[in-house]
Amino acid sequence: MKILIMGADGYIGWPLFLRESMKGHEVAALDNYFTRRRVKEVESDSVSPILSLSSRLRKLSELTGREYPLYRGNASNPSFLLNTVREFRPDAIVHLAEQRSAPYSMLGLKQASATMSNNILSTMNLIYAVKEYVPDAHILKLGTMGEYGTPNIDIPEGFFEVSYNGRKDYLPFPKQAGSWYHWTKVHDSNNLMFANRLWKTPITDVMQGVVYGTRTREITETGLYTRFDIDEVWGTALNRFCAQAVAGLPLTPYGKGGQTRGFLSLEDSINCLDIALHKPPAKGEYRVFNQFDEHYSVRYLADTVKKVYEAEIGRTANIVNVENPRLELEEHYYNPEHKKLRSLGYVPSSTLENELKVILGDLETWKKRILSLRKVITPKTFWNRSSVNIPGVQTPPGTS
Repeated sequence: MKILIMGADGYIGWPLFLRESMKGHEVAALDNYFTRRRVKEVESDSVSPILSLSSRLRKLSELTGREYPLYRGNASNPSFLLNTVREFRPDAIVHLAEQRSAPYSMLGLKQASATMSNNILSTMNLIYAVKEYVPDAHILKLGTMGEYGTPNIDIPEGFFEVSYNGRKDYLPFPKQAGSWYHWTKVHDSNNLMFANRLWKTPITDVMQGVVYGTRTREITETGLYTRFDIDEVWGTALNRFCAQAVAGLPLTPYGKGGQTRGFLSLEDSINCLDIALHKPPAKGEYRVFNQFDEHYSVRYLADTVKKVYEAEIGRTANIVNVENPRLELEEHYYNPEHKKLRSLGYVPSSTLENELKVILGDLETWKKRILSLRKVITPKTFWNRSSVNIPGVQTPPGTS
């Protein structure tokens, strides 16, 4: 199979590239190093030892004896993406080439606009590139469980049956996104559904939960790590808790800590995407997968990191709740369905506690890097304090 992985330099993109290449598929990488630049913008960096994408591809070529094309450019540039698809002619495209941080999108107008333009336009460009050059190619798009929000009813996998005024229909589940980033994912889903209706493009729209982990089996085998971010803009709550424990800082759940989300390990994220690639939708099918293993509250995550850290490392970890910078329910009902991937053969490979042992062990190795980034772990990005933040434009008093 010929697979184009858009966003191959990213946290998910690189281990997926490793998986498909080491299975013998013809894989090409596309990236513009957006995340590397934007992480530096907030004075942070990956704590895992990552090489440049081109260096990783060279080392991978030495291991496999195969060459891997690298298309360096921005997927929101239509001519670049159309020319890439026309040249490579993939059978499947995995779209991971989007600005992936909710806090980054909430920093201000500049970041919100960049998130909107990059994410929505990259998906639209991909839709037309596939329609024009490879109309039977499978688009596998990474969305987020955050598209749904936290409704007070069960969350189906994409669609549900509705009864209203005596009539019934089968409709997309209403979306209640919680950041500009999450709204771009909602817009992507709407555009993909419409493209499928227009041109019967086969599409898998993955609503992925929060992913945690430093390794997959291919990373362990090759030593070619993916990035691992711990700062309050680009890292996740679980990443932050692990880094805080290693650095001797208090673990800082936001608010009451009752916010609940779906989670899965990095290994299982790659397992799920691999299954979706190799068990594609039927021609003309648009399908939605809710991709996670379990759902946990933020407080449960902090408690579990504390327990595992103290048992494995032998030092004390403290928990201190801090003001929640986000606008979100801190206690709520949360019960999403996740049956479709399991019906295709997916079986979870690990548990949260076992993965935390590996993560904390790796972070202990990278402790000096974590200590050098201590100042960027604490939350500073408050949803209701976004500013214009454009040179030459003054922000009204009280809005930043």
